[in-house]
Amino acid sequence: MIGPLDERTPPMTPQLALRVAIVGGFALVLFAVIFLRLWFLQVLSGSHYVAEAQSNVVQHIPVAAPRGEIVDSSGTPLVESVAVPSIQIAPRSLPAPVTRDSGLVTLNSRPVPAVHVPATDYALFDKLAKLIGMSTKPHPCKYTVYWTSGPVNYHVRLAEIPCLVAKSVSQSSYANATIKTNVPTYIQDYLAERVTRFPGVLSEDTYIRKYTLGNAGAQLFGTYGPISATEVNTKRYKGIASGNLVGQSGLEAEYNWALQGVNGAQGVKIDSQGQFEGYANETDPTEGDTLKLSLNAKVEQTAQEALAHSIAVNNGVGGAFVAMNPQTGQIYAMGSAPAYNPSKVSPSISNKEWAFLQNPNNQTPLFNRAIQSPLPDGSTFKVVTATAALESGNWQLGDTFSDPPKFCMGTLCLQNSGGAHYSGVDLQEAIEVSDDEFFYNLGDKMDVATGNGGPLQRWASRFGLGHTTGVDLPGEASGEIGSPKLQAALWNQEKQCETATGVYAYTNPVTGQISSKKLSGYVHSKKIPDCAIASAPYWTVGDNVETGVGQYDDEVTPLQLAVVYSAIENGGTIVTPHVAQEVQSSNGTVLQRFDPAPKRKLHIDPSYLSAIQEGLHLAATGPSGTSTAVMGNFPEPVHGKTGTAELGNSASSPEDAWYACYVPASATSKPILVVVNVEKGGFGAVAAAPVAREILSQWFLDKPGPYVAGTSTDL
Repeated sequence: MIGPLDERTPPMTPQLALRVAIVGGFALVLFAVIFLRLWFLQVLSGSHYVAEAQSNVVQHIPVAAPRGEIVDSSGTPLVESVAVPSIQIAPRSLPAPVTRDSGLVTLNSRPVPAVHVPATDYALFDKLAKLIGMSTKPHPCKYTVYWTSGPVNYHVRLAEIPCLVAKSVSQSSYANATIKTNVPTYIQDYLAERVTRFPGVLSEDTYIRKYTLGNAGAQLFGTYGPISATEVNTKRYKGIASGNLVGQSGLEAEYNWALQGVNGAQGVKIDSQGQFEGYANETDPTEGDTLKLSLNAKVEQTAQEALAHSIAVNNGVGGAFVAMNPQTGQIYAMGSAPAYNPSKVSPSISNKEWAFLQNPNNQTPLFNRAIQSPLPDGSTFKVVTATAALESGNWQLGDTFSDPPKFCMGTLCLQNSGGAHYSGVDLQEAIEVSDDEFFYNLGDKMDVATGNGGPLQRWASRFGLGHTTGVDLPGEASGEIGSPKLQAALWNQEKQCETATGVYAYTNPVTGQISSKKLSGYVHSKKIPDCAIASAPYWTVGDNVETGVGQYDDEVTPLQLAVVYSAIENGGTIVTPHVAQEVQSSNGTVLQRFDPAPKRKLHIDPSYLSAIQEGLHLAATGPSGTSTAVMGNFPEPVHGKTGTAELGNSASSPEDAWYACYVPASATSKPILVVVNVEKGGFGAVAAAPVAREILSQWFLDKPGPYVAGTSTDL
C-alpha cells in the first residue's frame, strides 16, 4: 500500500538562489538605466529637443530684398526698385507638387534631371500660359543644382512656365516661382475669382528695376540676374547664396555690396514627410542702400539721343561718349550705342534674347564702348605726340616745319588728307589745321626700333594709354600703343590665327569669341589663310610715323582719351575717373564717399602745355580750325581736337570719327571735358563734334541746342 505524498516544496538550493539574485539584480540595473535615460530626455533635455523638433518642421525661404536706388548728383532717380503685380506659382501647392530629388542621380554616367515636373500639372500650366500670353511649346531649359559635391548643370526641354518652375525649385524647394511681372489688373481679378481652377497660382507683388532715362546709360547701369555657380563664394558676392539675384555688369555689379540689401525670410511649415503645411512667421527684408552718382541726368539723356542721331545720319555702326570733370575725374555722363531697353533685360531674359544682345553681328548692345572698345583715335592722339617731342628735345617751341607736298621715307610717301599743303607751320598751327605731315615728322624723329619704343611710347604710357584708367566699372579694356615689342607679339598672334592654334584654337559659333581652351559651346577653329593682324614681323620707322598720328596699332578707349585731355587741361595730373559719389542709407545718411586720388602727376613744362592748349583753342575757334564750323560760335571757350581714324587701305574705306574737347572752369561753372566716338561715322568734325556740342549746350545752356555738323574737309 502506497502512503500519502509529501506536498511540501523542497528547499531552494544555494546555486539556484545565486542565479535568481543575479538575474534580479541585472533587471533592476537595466530598469534603473532606462528610467534615468527617460528622466534625462524628458526633464533635463526636454526643452532642447522641443526646440529641435520645432526647427525640423519650419523651413525658412528667402524673401528677396528690393535693390537700392541709383540717383544722379542732384538726387534724381535713375534706377529704382518698384513693386509690381506678378503671377507666381507655389510648387508645393500644385495638383502634383514639383519637388527636387534628395540626391544626385545619374544614369549612364549622365545626371538625371533633378527637378521632376509631373505631367499632371501640364493642363494647369497650359491654361495659365494661354491666359497670360506665354508659349506652351517645349524649348531648351537649363538650370543648376548645387549639390554637396558641387554644382551640376541640367539640360532639358520644357515649355516656358514649367521651365521657370523647375529653375526656381532647383534653387529653393519651397520658394514661389515668379512667372510674369506687370500683369494687367483684369488678369489678377480673373485668377482671384477662379482660385479652385488655378491651384498653386498666386498673384503677388515682386520688385523690378525701373529706368527713368529709358535706354540712356543702359550699359553704365548694367544688368542683374541669378547668381551663377562660378560666382557663389567669390569676393564680389561673398555671403550671397545660390538663388539670389545679383548685379551682373556695370554699376549693378561693381556696387552690388551696397545695392543688394538684406533678404528677409518666410517660414514654411513642413511635416515629418516633407509635406507643406502652411506658413510660419516672416522676417521683412531690408532694402539696399542708395548709390549716388556724379552723373547729370539731363546731360546723360541729351548725349545718348545726340549720339544715336549722329550714328543714324552718318551711317555709323556704333559709338560712345564720356563727359567728365578734368580736375577731379568725376564723370558727368557716359554712354554707348547701340543701346538697349534695360527694362526688358530682366532676370528671366531668354537665352535667345541674351545671345542676340551679345552677338558681334548685332553690334553687341550690351557692350559699353566707352570703356570696352579700344580703337585707333586718329588725330586726337597728336597732343601726346606733341608732348613727347617737346619733352624729349626732338622739337622746340618756335621751330617750324616746311610741310612739303609729300612726306617721304625712302620709297614710302605720305600726305595730308585731301592733299592739303601748308608752309612753315609751328606747333600751334599744326594742331589748328591738324597737319599730318608735321606729326609724321615728329614720329620719324622719335623712332626706336627695339623694345617698348622711344619717347612717343613712353609718354603715351605716362598719359595712361595701354593701361586701364581704374574707373569704378568692371570689364575695362587696357588698349595698346604700337611698339616693336607689340609688333612681335601681334606677328605671333597672326601665325596662331592662320593655323588655328594657341588663343585661336576654339571658337564660339554664336558669338565669334575665341579661346585657347575648350569651353562649353565652343568648337575647333578653322584655319584662316590671311588673318591680317600684323603687317610684318619687325618694326619700321613708318610704323612709328603712323603711330604719331593715332594710327597703326594704336587702340584707345574714349575714357582713356578723356584722361589724356584732362591732363592737358589740368596741368599734367592723371585723374582717376569715377562714377560713384557716395553711398547713402535709406534715411539719407552718408555711409561712404568716393573721391579717389589721382594716379600720378606728369612733370610737363608749363610752356609746352600752354602751347598745346593754344593749339586746341585755335582748332575749335581759329580761322582754319578743324572744328570751327561746329564750335566757333559757342558762347564758351572750347578747346577741341578732331580725329579721323582710317580703318582700311582704300580711299573708300570707312573712318572712325573722334572729337575731344574741354571748357576750363569759370566763375559760374565747373570745367567739363567731352570725348565722342562714332564708329565708321566718317570725319570727326562731321559725326563726333556735333554730339559734343549738344552735350556742352546742355551743360552750359540747359538745352541741347542745334545739331551743327562740320564738313568732310575738316579732320
